[in-house]
Amino acid sequence: MLDDSNFINKTDKSDALGLASLNAEQLKYEYNLTILGSRSEVDNIVVSGMGGSALGALFIKSWLDLDIPFEIVRDYSLPSYVNERTLVIVSSFSGNTEETLSCLDRAEQNNAKVVCVAGGGQLEERASSAGHTFVKLPECPQPRFAAFYSFKAMVAILVAFGVVDGGKLTEITETSSFLSDEIKKITQDVPTAQNPAKQLAQEIIGKSPVIYAGSLMAGPAYKWKISFNENAKNVAWYGVYPEFNHNEFIGWSSHPKDKPYVVIDLRSSFDHEQVKKRFEISDRLLSGQRPKANVVEIVGSSRLQQLVWAVTFGDFVSLYVAILNEVDPSPVALVEQMKKEL
Repeated sequence: MLDDSNFINKTDKSDALGLASLNAEQLKYEYNLTILGSRSEVDNIVVSGMGGSALGALFIKSWLDLDIPFEIVRDYSLPSYVNERTLVIVSSFSGNTEETLSCLDRAEQNNAKVVCVAGGGQLEERASSAGHTFVKLPECPQPRFAAFYSFKAMVAILVAFGVVDGGKLTEITETSSFLSDEIKKITQDVPTAQNPAKQLAQEIIGKSPVIYAGSLMAGPAYKWKISFNENAKNVAWYGVYPEFNHNEFIGWSSHPKDKPYVVIDLRSSFDHEQVKKRFEISDRLLSGQRPKANVVEIVGSSRLQQLVWAVTFGDFVSLYVAILNEVDPSPVALVEQMKKEL
């Protein structure tokens, strides 16, 4: 089925696979922000964003070792410590996310340094009226398909405030060619026999994925969860080592014996050596009590290369699962209905 272009095109009505193929192009996008402030003016950073609009911040936590507190808020309110020395980045792809707008209210009340990231909407209007810096995201059908646009926008903001070196933006741009080459190995025209993303999708169909990663790849693992949820309309979960071994590990050890899940381990060569051992030992100790893990060895010679590869590979796997589920990956009708009900 995954090698039948007619079947794929019938299901993937908005060409989500084509959008995933453009992930590498997002890494080359330039925001050209001028200097917005200095590192000496900022004590901490808070990013407010929901769903796909928080992914850029999660990727930053996976990639950069910041020397400044960096917190992600996915709720209606900001931490009480936010003040005039806090950089608050409010991120909403639509510009109309109610939780994010609520956080903007709090940031303004506390005189924080505010930067708005959105495709338009109320965030753009409020940024204009209040004099906040506004970073406009390029057009894209859904926030989860614009993850690398958001990622690079947030890095550009940190560079403009002197929090990270400008060379990091160059590194992102240069990683585009690596990712472009890797994408060619998993696009829909590559037959299943040579396509690891299609092969893994076939293992997942009819089951609920549970994705595990070490802390360095927690952001990509969460993106896999989002992609399965929204693209494949498939419930999924994720967990992070070593925390997994202190609670969830035991949850797999009892009934029911026949568990309708597929386990996916995202393993990075940059994982802590003890985390690498934990992957191996956990799978051995849980043999017969949970499905054997499908190991995905993350490709790339740097943490950034591995991050963008892991995210993109997960995008393709989830889209192939959507096609096998015979659901259009792009629409998220229930999310829109929830917004209307609220």
